Amino acid sequence: MSGLVVLLIVVALAVLVVVLYNGLVRLRNDVRNAWSQIDVQLKRRHDLIPNLVESVRGYLQHEREVLQRVTEARTRAVAASGAASAGAAEAELSQALGRLAVVMEAYPELKANQNVLALQEELTTTENRIGFARQLHNDLVAQYNTKQEVFPGNLVAGLFQFTRAEYYQAEAGERAVPKVDLGPR
Repeated sequence: MSGLVVLLIVVALAVLVVVLYNGLVRLRNDVRNAWSQIDVQLKRRHDLIPNLVESVRGYLQHEREVLQRVTEARTRAVAASGAASAGAAEAELSQALGRLAVVMEAYPELKANQNVLALQEELTTTENRIGFARQLHNDLVAQYNTKQEVFPGNLVAGLFQFTRAEYYQAEAGERAVPKVDLGPR
């Protein structure tokens, strides 16, 4: 009788370990998939930027520095790997694109160019997709990391050497709240 109880306990522990292990593997794969979705959208963004730069280059003869910053930031963003370094590089690229948008506002003929408008719309859509993909990724990272930290998942995660996933974080420039001044001029 006691042998049967011991056998049941061993079987129950084995089932628990298998269930926890499979849950960790599933979450790890979900995190990897979510990162891949971010990567797809970032590649789409990176592919749109040279077209936008070429479309505005003729209009912005005196703004070469702005175009150069966008190009250099894009190069660093393309070369970045992993959530942390990609987040930093993409924040720099977002700031460069923001400066380009401000400069473009000063050129009415550029704002009316259909090609530039279409590229800006595509870029805006892509930015929204990146935001949604980043949110999903970070939600899955939170679930995955939490499952590794809580008992008894922490025992299984340690036993099978699961590692924590990185969040895709906004850099300081992305967190800054824009200043809005609606006062009289």
